[in-house]
Amino acid sequence: MIAPSDALDLQAIRVLDLCRARSLTIATAESCTGGLVAGILTDIAGSSDVLDRGFVTYSNQAKVEMLGVSPSTLAVHGAVSEETAREMVRGLLRAARTSLGVSVTGIAGPGGGSPAKPVGLVHFAAGTAGGKILVRREVFADQDRAGVRRLSVLTALAMLAELAAQEPLTP
Repeated sequence: MIAPSDALDLQAIRVLDLCRARSLTIATAESCTGGLVAGILTDIAGSSDVLDRGFVTYSNQAKVEMLGVSPSTLAVHGAVSEETAREMVRGLLRAARTSLGVSVTGIAGPGGGSPAKPVGLVHFAAGTAGGKILVRREVFADQDRAGVRRLSVLTALAMLAELAAQEPLTP
């Protein structure tokens, strides 16, 4: 069995290798993960040729100010929603001007959940500079806060790898 930290490292290395082969750059917009996606990428030596920047937009105000998330989207759908995740990644790609971006917004717990939005609910969006966007909704049930965050990082990295693999190789 692969240890959780090893799985994170392996996925981060995969993302970095895919991006290097295609001359792609990455930016992150993170809420419930608090910068862990960018952090795991920077744990790998040489990641600076791929990772450009990361935004930790934990508050709604930060999402609005840094990423251009609409206050009406937050009011209608909430911070933990597909709509917010989509706006986060679009704003991220505008601000960072990177090849790829990923956004993560969710409820890591142990509190803050509701029947409609339980603890462990996380919305993701990953996009390309060309406008392609992938979205995912996960409920990491029966996980503690660290588990929700760890699984969220793995999901975000998998989405980046999926997008990177679809881009053409650089000669």
